[in-house]
Amino acid sequence: MILHENKVSYLTFEIFDKLDFVRHAFSTRVGGVSKGCYESLNLGLNRGDDPDDVITNYILFAREIGFDYNNMVLSDQVHGKEIYNVKQEDRGKGIVKESDIKNIDGLITNIPNLILTTFYADCTPLFFADIKKRVIAISHSGWKGTVLKIGEATLNEMIEKYNSDVRDILIGIGPSICKDCFEVDEPVYLEFKGVFDYIDDYCVKKGIKYYIDTKSLIKRTFLDLGIIEKNIEVSEFCTKCRPDLFYSHRYSGGERGSLAGFIELNSYGE
Repeated sequence: MILHENKVSYLTFEIFDKLDFVRHAFSTRVGGVSKGCYESLNLGLNRGDDPDDVITNYILFAREIGFDYNNMVLSDQVHGKEIYNVKQEDRGKGIVKESDIKNIDGLITNIPNLILTTFYADCTPLFFADIKKRVIAISHSGWKGTVLKIGEATLNEMIEKYNSDVRDILIGIGPSICKDCFEVDEPVYLEFKGVFDYIDDYCVKKGIKYYIDTKSLIKRTFLDLGIIEKNIEVSEFCTKCRPDLFYSHRYSGGERGSLAGFIELNSYGE
């Protein structure tokens, strides 16, 4: 990923930067007006921050990227695997008007100028773009979502609803907690073990704790589903290792703001 260190700092995937029909970004905590544990670019409207400050942060971020924040569609995440197909009438839901999009961890669309928006603070962002069918998606893969295979669920939605071919799909695996920081107890490890019989290839046990490399595990699942390896980009950034740049739930003990991932289909390539 490329870190764009501006007044409002953000990251982009190199493989997505090459596409003329997609605009995307992953936020950092740098460049906003929020205060205290939310300092400074908090994009979470349900974290307890001043709502006016959060909206100002959206305006600043959108201006930096070239988004119209009125076109954003916000998820309502529950660490599940449900995917919602975003429609024209969903424009602005969760940000400038009330939303009826509930219990959703993944968003997908083939409609231009709708900005799909999901939230993070250690969980793994998954960005998708079908370069032939012009379909985009973004999903929130926490450890529970990873065990539930939300990445696979998103791919299946692209294939079944939009006739996508896995050979045409680019995937970005974004900033999240790294293998040296994602420490879990045995019950969580066993949940992974019950789904991924190869989990020990991506896990190290130290004493009674387990350390899981979720980003590499997720990449493996995509490769097994037929995604071409050169079409997957994995961020090396760890949200817990870089509290100067990111909000981290584990680092802060839950006292924090939210990062966000954004992806928009536009008409530049047509």
